[in-house]
Amino acid sequence: MTNVPVKLMLFCSLCVLASFSDSLSAAEKQVDYPKQIAPLFRKYCEGCHSVDDPEGKFAIDSYQGLLKGGKHGPAVLPGDSGSSRLIRMIKGEAKPVMPPEDSGEKLTDAEIALLVEWVNQGAKGPAGKEPARMELTVPDIKPSKSVQKPVTSLAWSPQTDQIAVARFEEVKLLSPDLKKVIQSWKGLPGKVNSVRYSPDGEWLITSSGTTGLFGQAAIWDVESGKKLHEFVGHKDVLYAAAISPDRKWLATGSYDQNIILWDIATGKQVRSLTGHNGAIFDLAFSPDSTTLISASADATVKVWQVSTGKRLDTLSQPLKEQYSVTFSPDGNFILAAGADNRIRKWRFISRTSAKINPLIYARFAHENPVTQIAFSPDGKLLASISDDQSLKIWDASQLILLYVQENLPALPTSVVFSTDSRETLVGYNNGLLEKIELPRQLSPSDETQTPTAANNQATAPATQVAKTVTLKEQEPNNQPVDATKLDSSAVVVSGVISSDKPDQPDLDLYRFESKAGQEWLIETNAARQKSKLDSKIEVLDAEGKQIPRILLRAVRDSYFTFRGKDSNIVNDFRIQNWQEMELNEYLYCNGEVVKLWLYPRGPDSGFNVYPGSGGKRYTYFGTSPITHALHEPCYIVEPHPVGTELPPNGLPVFTIYYENNDDGRRELGDDSRLIFKAPQDGVYYVRVSDVRGFQGKDFHYELTVRPRQPDFKVTLKGANPKVNAGSGKEIEVVADRIDGFNGPIRVDIADVPAGFHVTSPIIIQAGHDRAYGVLSADPVPETSGALVAPLPNDGRYQTVSVTATAKIGDKEVTHPVNPLGQIKLLNKPKLIIRMVKMETDKLDVAGDNIAEIPDKPIELTIHPGETISARVLLLRNGYQGVVSFGREYAGRNLPHGVYVDNIGLNGLLLLDNMNERTFYLTAAKWVPETTRLFHLRAAQEGNQTSIPVLLHVKHKDKLAASSN
Repeated sequence: MTNVPVKLMLFCSLCVLASFSDSLSAAEKQVDYPKQIAPLFRKYCEGCHSVDDPEGKFAIDSYQGLLKGGKHGPAVLPGDSGSSRLIRMIKGEAKPVMPPEDSGEKLTDAEIALLVEWVNQGAKGPAGKEPARMELTVPDIKPSKSVQKPVTSLAWSPQTDQIAVARFEEVKLLSPDLKKVIQSWKGLPGKVNSVRYSPDGEWLITSSGTTGLFGQAAIWDVESGKKLHEFVGHKDVLYAAAISPDRKWLATGSYDQNIILWDIATGKQVRSLTGHNGAIFDLAFSPDSTTLISASADATVKVWQVSTGKRLDTLSQPLKEQYSVTFSPDGNFILAAGADNRIRKWRFISRTSAKINPLIYARFAHENPVTQIAFSPDGKLLASISDDQSLKIWDASQLILLYVQENLPALPTSVVFSTDSRETLVGYNNGLLEKIELPRQLSPSDETQTPTAANNQATAPATQVAKTVTLKEQEPNNQPVDATKLDSSAVVVSGVISSDKPDQPDLDLYRFESKAGQEWLIETNAARQKSKLDSKIEVLDAEGKQIPRILLRAVRDSYFTFRGKDSNIVNDFRIQNWQEMELNEYLYCNGEVVKLWLYPRGPDSGFNVYPGSGGKRYTYFGTSPITHALHEPCYIVEPHPVGTELPPNGLPVFTIYYENNDDGRRELGDDSRLIFKAPQDGVYYVRVSDVRGFQGKDFHYELTVRPRQPDFKVTLKGANPKVNAGSGKEIEVVADRIDGFNGPIRVDIADVPAGFHVTSPIIIQAGHDRAYGVLSADPVPETSGALVAPLPNDGRYQTVSVTATAKIGDKEVTHPVNPLGQIKLLNKPKLIIRMVKMETDKLDVAGDNIAEIPDKPIELTIHPGETISARVLLLRNGYQGVVSFGREYAGRNLPHGVYVDNIGLNGLLLLDNMNERTFYLTAAKWVPETTRLFHLRAAQEGNQTSIPVLLHVKHKDKLAASSN
């Protein structure tokens, strides 16, 4: 946004030139300083010569500063352009040349002539007092009358039950049914970014302004519609204006990174609150009017003392811009949300002095940035809206998700609750307003959830767990005899790694009991709370000794042959003797264990490790990811139970203990997670420490110890698909595996409308996180003249149901998946893709027969260790360029261990005007028997996909038996 003022200045300059060209000569008409000269100084000079940063002690952003000049004396001599230093520098007759040559800006001859004529005419300034720069000279572009202005802000007054709706340059007060306009204001400067009521509902506060020029807040009398106060002091547009509950103070926040506190009674500025390094997006007063909080683009929330302007705390846990901030109605908590997709809740304790306000909850709330959060009038609920086009309702006390409304009709821009907290009003960027009625009973304890909410949450885990108990560590607890006891089966305990003796590192011990075979989930929450602790957790036996988890026997030695590896990378693991290694084997690297996912694709590539499809790499057996050096040794290892007699093979055996530094699934950042299976009945200890041996009062953490609850949640990506007639589009299903659940997951898609076909079931293989399918559409006959896709309000349309099923233990568990949504049928694409067997007669690829979708999918058969071939055919319906199907991911949804082979570094592609190509599939020798639909996806023409092919993986002996 820093370039916006410059762009606006360009408009000003165009208008200046237009004004200048309208006259035959500048001498025929008096040059107008505000309209013709001031815009030139703004465009070329004020970046370095403003009152805020006057280079050479010369400020040109006011007429008085221009006449005063700088350290070299007057810059302008009225009536004498030839002797005026400003004109000589602009012409290059005096040094330094202005604007600087490296600035990329240069006045035109017409602009220089205009300045010369103005000086010769006496360098006359504005008539009377110089006006503030609150007006831009830009072309008047009138919007279409059929386009409704976007809703920019909403406010619902609990006292008067009126709704304030803000848009560009206007605000309207509506009745609760949205049908009656009670009051309206027009002509406000720019977009009205926020609108709020005073606590008694008598005043309405607006904030707006013009980008790059000024910001303006105003207080309006709701009943009469009169403007009571106006506040102008910022140099850029306002995003927020908040009134204190006692109606004494007004706080304004702007893109100029400043907060101004105003005395409402006098209209005067009391003080400026500085410290943010980004735009101020939101402000809120505490209920007692003593504290102000601010949300900023610098990824922080700051807490300010109103009486002194002192900064009481900076809440720095957010990772990106913060857009919305509020106090809880009781004033005990601060909540904020923004571009990092999370809602955070802090306990407010810095009421009178600078203190650290502890983070209580940090919830991942939306897939996209959270644009606003809002409390219900009764204080029990919290609403959030996001660019992912969803509204979510949360239990405000614990930030537990209660209700979800997805697939909103447009991007939501503002949300408010009704006075009875039973419905929300959402404003959209397309100008619409929508009331969304909430279920009558919204509570975390509700056993029956609404269908919308149930579709977006995993159901109860397979096993029931006792209510979680919260505790605090009891020091001293460094030794087993002093360990803090965890008497409940599910505990969250708060602790700090700190000691009064710096030479004796603090180690916190917690005692619990377990039956043999019982599994426990143990994890820390420290780094996520911005603690300085880099946690390490260990499970010890009754004697305080480490407990072995697994034996890893090395069966092949190797080393890294190309570059080191950081702790995140998943690809290009180039290691010696890789040809003798197999997929799904474990690779031990200096204490870390990874799993091979995909072979190298040539001399300039290496293994991909799990998860294979991107993101940070996974580790196994509780080991933690670390950095590896070039030439560092590594080994292919095989796991064996503890106590197994392993005859020596000349390579080492590694004992892995129950310990963890960083979560192996990479879901907790630098925090630790461990699944512990008790080897026998007895007493056990969890030991928490800093992996570096550091400690201090800021090394706080939360430790969770509870029974393991394996479960899963599946998300469908590619909802509301747009499918071309005769072609297909890919859909993706992604599994969130909970508490170490690792089994296969079946995703069923049913009730697809007539004329469409979908891959079902889609199997997410054991140990994998995602799988793919195709939604395809029948071709439309050329003579039909119209597309016939049924819509949701069409009687032929049926809701497409999506469910995910897996076996956990001995129980089959089914969870709902988010809906596929509305399917939109598009015209025949410019590119249609098909796969055929090698023995298929060559098709006339210029004809339409390739566009037909077969009643049954083509079937291919491969057995482990074999390579087979097939052909990909193209119908080019206007597209003649290169068609690429990718490299290592060229075959979509192939069984793990089957891959598109012999494609080199360029991948599987067809050059310009090529209509067919042979490609090869190879199956690793270990691939189990399976049947699976796979497809190809082009990178061109909207990622058109082929119709899926059914691939059978069978063993040779069974193939022979079936042929007999």
